[in-house]
Amino acid sequence: MPMITVQDLEFTYAGATTSAVRGLDFEVHPGEIFGFLGPSGAGKSTTQRILSGLLKPYRGLVLIFDRELSDWDGDFYERIGVSFELPNHFLKLTGIENLEYFRALYQSTTVAPAVLLESVGLGDSGGVRVGQYSKGMMTRLGVARALLHGPELVFMDEPTVGLDPTSGRLVKEVIRAQRDQGKTIFLTTHDMATVDELCDRVAFIVGGEIKLIDRPRELKLSHGTDQVVIEYQGRGGLARQSFPLSGLGTNQAFLDLLRTHPIQTIHTQEASLDDIFIRVTGERLA
Repeated sequence: MPMITVQDLEFTYAGATTSAVRGLDFEVHPGEIFGFLGPSGAGKSTTQRILSGLLKPYRGLVLIFDRELSDWDGDFYERIGVSFELPNHFLKLTGIENLEYFRALYQSTTVAPAVLLESVGLGDSGGVRVGQYSKGMMTRLGVARALLHGPELVFMDEPTVGLDPTSGRLVKEVIRAQRDQGKTIFLTTHDMATVDELCDRVAFIVGGEIKLIDRPRELKLSHGTDQVVIEYQGRGGLARQSFPLSGLGTNQAFLDLLRTHPIQTIHTQEASLDDIFIRVTGERLA
């Protein structure tokens, strides 16, 4: 049974002449990280806000936990977590105090705030007022807040944007750990590297419409070239040669090249997600 089922979803903001999203059809499976990838203004955050119950009314079918979204009451928020791109924290409270406040709102068992802060690299900053946090620290605090009550389904909007490499790696480890525990992650982003590293499946969305849904690996293989390219040191300097991937182990010219020349690099020619996105949608991520 899918964790999320969406059919013919459409939403138009008040006063707008065109729909922000339209004709969306997709499913999110339990225990997967599902990426929603697109440029700014594509409809990613709008879709997340609809699925998390923040935007109404919508048109179409939205089932979450096998129940129509509009039929849920406050119990819905006992089962989902939401991490916003621009988190709204209490700036005069410390990190620990922020989490303690939100912890008290849940009826279910919660995770110790100190444990969550440590997991996102804020263990030494729990006693600092959030008004003194950097934007990246606030983002990580938002991730921690979304996981307080051990939700089955977590919506994350740009969870790694603006983070330094070390902090970004910590957040990605937290996301993977949630999946390993059987949790489902709906991740909206314009960061191709994050999708490539984390997502089990990804949807390309542009102009409020989904253009493609598949596994990142399958996309790269199906849109790539069945070749391997070798760069090697030749007599006149660095040289480059391509060989068919099929039958590579018995290709005599390839084997001779390996034996007779210093090899610099060997690369298969699968397409990058960037290349695929541009090819499929005609747009660049920005």
